[in-house]
Amino acid sequence: MSRLQGSKDFWIGALRTEGPAFAAAVAEAPPETPVLSCPGWTVNDLTLHLAGIYHWVYSFAGSGVTTAPAPRDRSRSGADTGVSALQFWQQGYDKLMVLLDGLDSEAPAWNWAPQPKKAGFWPRRMAHETAVHRWDAQLAIAAGDPVESKLAADGVSEVLDTWLPAGRRQVAGDWHGVVQLSATDAAQDWYLRLRGQGVALLDTATIFDHDDHHARAQVSGTASDLLLALWGRISFETLDVAGDRTLLGGLRTG
Repeated sequence: MSRLQGSKDFWIGALRTEGPAFAAAVAEAPPETPVLSCPGWTVNDLTLHLAGIYHWVYSFAGSGVTTAPAPRDRSRSGADTGVSALQFWQQGYDKLMVLLDGLDSEAPAWNWAPQPKKAGFWPRRMAHETAVHRWDAQLAIAAGDPVESKLAADGVSEVLDTWLPAGRRQVAGDWHGVVQLSATDAAQDWYLRLRGQGVALLDTATIFDHDDHHARAQVSGTASDLLLALWGRISFETLDVAGDRTLLGGLRTG
């Protein structure tokens, strides 16, 4: 089943850990260092990408309205304000942390997902965005520490309950079948029914015996590895996989 692994305080706590770890990795790498997990990107590109997301979310998440904001300006960079990419990132991170810390999770706020338009969406989203990109930045300096298991488990849930239902798959396809994901270090399983372009996350606590919920593909590994596989950072083949491997293409997001 899918369940939130934390609360606003948990996600902000994760941001307080993952943000500085991202900055430390970026500071260690020359700006033009390739980011192997994001083909075609440099560390400078990665830093500006995450900084741009922070500044964009800051611009609307506390506005109290649910109308869609202007699209993020992907051309903006730290050079526009006369600062380095890392300084631009730090400005965005600092402002966003103040905003999220004081945000009422039940306040109205737009999001792009098929779920309630509440501000509580954004601490969770920013924690996972930062954690995955922290891993990217560390990989660029030959590191890449795993995502903490509780945070990673919630990140897996976020992919399954938010990204895939929003149609944000890495590639389009027509998959049919049930996939079981098992986090070996978090004592959690997820069952996802793929039905063409649609998905249904199954809560096994409510499934009746006559329901056909038998998995046609099973994947097990640490929560961090499951999360990174869903985000296309590592191959599913590095995990323990059984059953119909073709179904796994319907799980990748990003």
